[in-house]
Amino acid sequence: MTESPDILVDQELDLDGLLDTPWVVIVWNDPVNLMSYVVHVLQKLFGYSKEKATELMMQVHEEGKAAVVSGRRDACETDVSRLHAHGLWATMQKDS
Repeated sequence: MTESPDILVDQELDLDGLLDTPWVVIVWNDPVNLMSYVVHVLQKLFGYSKEKATELMMQVHEEGKAAVVSGRRDACETDVSRLHAHGLWATMQKDS
């Protein structure tokens, strides 16, 4: 049995949809960076208020990690690189 071209096109569209699945950038707790520095970096890179950046930093400190931003995969890859450039431990994963 062969598939019609219409089915193949639909499958390709579904794959494109998967690429647009939101990703999240996670900052991990580390023994190196001061809390004030983490707040500063989150404000500088993502434009967060001091209160929001402090809230995220406290989540990192108390829970070991925090999702700090979400978006398209390419944007999250860039954000992870920017966080690394500032000395923070960061990864990304698909949003669940």
